[in-house]
Formats: sequence, C-alpha cells, structure tokens
Amino acid sequence: MPTSRSVVIGVDSSTQSTKAVVVDADTGALLALGRAPHTVSGTAGTRESDPGEWWTALAAAVRAAVREAGVPAGSVTGIAVAGQQHGLVTLGADGHPLRPALLWNDTRSAPQAADLAARLGGPAAWLKRTGSVPVASMTAAKWQWLREREPERAAAVAGVRLPHDHLTELLAGVAVTDPGDASGTCWYGTGDGAYDPDVLDLIGLDPALLPAVAPGGATPVGTLTPAAAEALGLPRTVVVAAGTGDNMAAAVGLGLGGAGLLDHPVVSLGTSGTVFAATRARPADPGLAGFAATDGVYLPLGCTLNCTLAVDRFATLLGLDREDAAPGGDVVVLPYLDGERTPDLPHASGLVTGLRHGTDPRAVLGAAYEGAAFTVLRALDQLLAACGLDPADPAVRDRPLRLIGGGARGRAWTGTVRRLSGRPLIVPAADELVALGAAALAAGAVTGEDPVALATAWGTGSGQVLPPVERDGATWDRIAGVLAAATPALLS
Repeated sequence: MPTSRSVVIGVDSSTQSTKAVVVDADTGALLALGRAPHTVSGTAGTRESDPGEWWTALAAAVRAAVREAGVPAGSVTGIAVAGQQHGLVTLGADGHPLRPALLWNDTRSAPQAADLAARLGGPAAWLKRTGSVPVASMTAAKWQWLREREPERAAAVAGVRLPHDHLTELLAGVAVTDPGDASGTCWYGTGDGAYDPDVLDLIGLDPALLPAVAPGGATPVGTLTPAAAEALGLPRTVVVAAGTGDNMAAAVGLGLGGAGLLDHPVVSLGTSGTVFAATRARPADPGLAGFAATDGVYLPLGCTLNCTLAVDRFATLLGLDREDAAPGGDVVVLPYLDGERTPDLPHASGLVTGLRHGTDPRAVLGAAYEGAAFTVLRALDQLLAACGLDPADPAVRDRPLRLIGGGARGRAWTGTVRRLSGRPLIVPAADELVALGAAALAAGAVTGEDPVALATAWGTGSGQVLPPVERDGATWDRIAGVLAAATPALLS
C-alpha cells in the first residue's frame, strides 16, 4: 500500500468496550476495526469502571486495527476519541485516577440530583442555564455525591474529567473537552458556551480543575505525546482532535448538524436507548437533555437506561434466544432493571403484568422488547414536541427514523420499532457510527474541513430504507396505561 495514503483513526470508548476504526481519509473507506473490552462493576445502582482499562483497551484496539488494515504507521495522520457521556473521572495531583469512574448509568446520585434541581431557581432556571435539569446520570450530581459520600477523596481531586476528556489528555497531554460532551455535565451553559460559575459555586467545584473547552470536536489540540506514541505504535506527528461524546459523534457519522441534515430524528438501540436530533433550536424540556452538538448546533436527547441489555436479560431468564420473541399480547413488561432516566424513575425495578397459565414465554420476551421500544419512542415524541414539531402530524410521522446501535441489527428490535412507531426506518449500513464520526473529527482536525460534510461525502449514514407498517396503537395504549398506573409505586 502506498505510504502517501492518508488514514485517520476514530475511537469509540463506550460503556463495555473500546472500538477503533482505521479509515481512508479521502474516501471514508473502513479499512479495519479493532476492539477490546472493559469491565463494569457494581450492583444495585452502582456502576463503575477503572479508567486505566479504557486506556489499555484504546491502545490495544488501535494497534489491532492498524495491524489489520496493513497500513504503515506513518500513514496515520489524525486520531479522535468519542466517549461515553457523563462519567466522572477524578484525577489526583499525579494525574492518575483517585478512584474508579462513576459511569453514566450509576444512579446513586439520584438524591443529589433532586436536591440540585430544586436550587438555583428550579428546573426552569436549569434549562435556561445548561439546557438540562440535573438527574442521576449528569456529572454534576455525581460530583455532589462524591463530595457528600467521600469528602476526603473529593478534597484531594486535582482534575475533573469526562471519559473522552481523560483519554484525549492521555493522547495529547492537554486537558481539553468540547461543547458537546461538556453539555452533559450540567455545569456547562449551552446558551453562552462556557462553564456556569453559579453552578460551579453551588457544587463546590473549582473551575481550575476542569479542562478547557475547544470550539468543536474537530479542533486540533496537539499531537501524540511520546508515551502515547509508544503505547499506540504511531508516530508523534499524529494530530489529536478534541473529540466529543458518543452521541455527538454518532450525529457526525450520520451527517447531522452543521450544514447537514437538521431535525431528522435518530433512535439508537444500545445498552441505553437514545433519541436525538440536530437542530438550530435550543429546546427547553425538563424531560430531555438539552445537549450541544460538537459543531455549533444543538443536539437535544432523550435517554433510557434500559434497552438491549435489559431485553437480553429477559431472554436469559426465559431461556430463549434474543430473536425468539412474539408479540406480547396481554403481557406488558416495563423492563426498568436499572431504574429509569426517561421517565425519571431512578429507583424503579422491572415490572411484568398480564401473565396467565397459558402465556407463551416468547410473548413475555416480546413484551420486554415492546416495553423498551415504547419507552424510547415515547421519549422521541417528547423530543419532537420540544423542537416545535407535532409528533401526530402526518408530515412529521412520515419522516424516516434513523435506527442505529446494536439493536438496529436485530430482527426483533427492528420489527418492534416499526410496529410501535408506524414510521419508515433508515438503517445505515455502517456498524460503527460513533467511531466513524470520531474518524471524521480526526480528518477535520488534519484538513480543516467540516467533519459533518466529510462524513456525508463518505456516505457513512446511508443504508437500507424500510417502509412503514401499520402502527400497533393497541399495544402502545396498553403499555401507556400500565406505566401511568404503576408510576406512583415506581417512584417510591
């Protein structure tokens, strides 16, 4: 392969693994994929990981991808990291983590979130300041939990980072974040594009402990440090982009934002279920995360805690293959095995109702799919309304959903979303949209080009179009009725 070929690396550091893609910077061709696992520990609301594992996994995934691609190390020109959002990484004076990171789905900080949400003027004021109302997943609530539960450790903190910030700092030696990932902290103001001093004062967080905010995820922030170059087996000349959060990178990979498509909704089916749209409007809805995108527009997002992992757990309990599901019929499952974020039910547990002696186990599994899909699609309707769109308007309902994430490859997931939404779907052919979006950020850092335009030219968001099927309103209404009746108990 000619050494003049320019390739870039996009890294997706997610909850359970790291994936690294090697991409031809000119054509967007995916040359190779490397991956390495992470360990998540904790039960009963605790979810933690050792940030050291993320770095080890990143190095292993990058080396594997470069080796599989068969490209000379010298042909790699740029790298960017997209990471799981909200996680709290606390660094000591030596730059090493003081404790395992609190992950986005750690719900122990629910009481702190509720207390914060009631202060500074209440939810409406939080929406105006940061675009989001504090919930257990937000980093501000996790920091407050640490101050209350581990005050000596909090007092020793010399740096506060998000997962992607931490990895970018290890790559380039610079403490930097971007507007997209920063907007998931609840201490960054999406309106004025800066850390909110009143919020930082409220939670006792010195702004000197925080990374600088780059203008965007494609901003070049340096080149590889000697240690990073050695760990990755790459030259020190590789440009490091600021990077962003995983949802923001997925939007870039889909060609959403900037001068690209706006107000086109996305449903992502992964460990969590997310819905988002790139928009120039700055919506204010207490049930949504009013994120910034990484490139100057907004990325309002609804997130559910229980998606593919919860449904897979039901399949395991029932002794079924995950695809061996049937419509739930009278059975309704609210698969809130880890509490829930949207709706905000952090202490909820799973609920199953409608069982009979003759109930087919496949129907119970199908009802788990339906309950998870309902929760995600209900968040989608909320998001569309916040963007000034009527979810019941045929012109809005006929607009295709872009279905991404691991669940988008599953027959049962795809069928359930089609049936409950009644909408056409676009299932992109690319499997690694977060990593590909990060690769576009890396390419943008090298060339100065708009990463959304690059991803659009690469065609990473294109794929199969599935026509709509008749909407199953009866199942939707049945689940909605059970949720409404059960909510008081789920809140306790």
